[in-house]
Amino acid sequence: MGAQCVVLFHPVPEILDNSTAREDAVEISKFKELFLAELQELLNAEKQLSDVLLRMAGAASHPALKRALIHHRAETETQAARLETILVKHGADPAAHVDQAMQALVAELMKMLAMLKTGNLRDAGLIASAQRIEHYEIAAYGTAAALAGQLNLRDEQKMLHLSLEEEKRADLLLTQLAKREVNPDALAA
Repeated sequence: MGAQCVVLFHPVPEILDNSTAREDAVEISKFKELFLAELQELLNAEKQLSDVLLRMAGAASHPALKRALIHHRAETETQAARLETILVKHGADPAAHVDQAMQALVAELMKMLAMLKTGNLRDAGLIASAQRIEHYEIAAYGTAAALAGQLNLRDEQKMLHLSLEEEKRADLLLTQLAKREVNPDALAA
């Protein structure tokens, strides 16, 4: 009999509010369950991000940064729809998990916005926070795509790779905006 993998998801009270806390641990004992749990976490992360991207765009001063954040929100909604499609196809509850890592990243973003009230410096902080989030998503999509590959779920793997490439492009755009416009303006201020 093979080794059993058990992963426990416990809420972290300092990060989660009571409305999203899951009291019961979830036991995962099969590789496909691990894959689906990763997708559930990723879907929740995308939904959290979708909610905050418009706030970020509203806080941004640079028009190019505003446009990039609004564009990425549309991509985020498409990515969430892809994840939901995969989860439903495999009979998994799309709302079964809360991504605590994304909650923490969003909390850090909100803290940054509170510290940087306006202008160019705030835009630099927005990009820094957005890139931390993008790097998390890149890691999550890369992991999910690799798991799909191990399960020989090629259609799912292609969908996840598509989202991965979108995340990489968003990160590259943020880097370009930071280097060419936002950071030089923040330095000059």
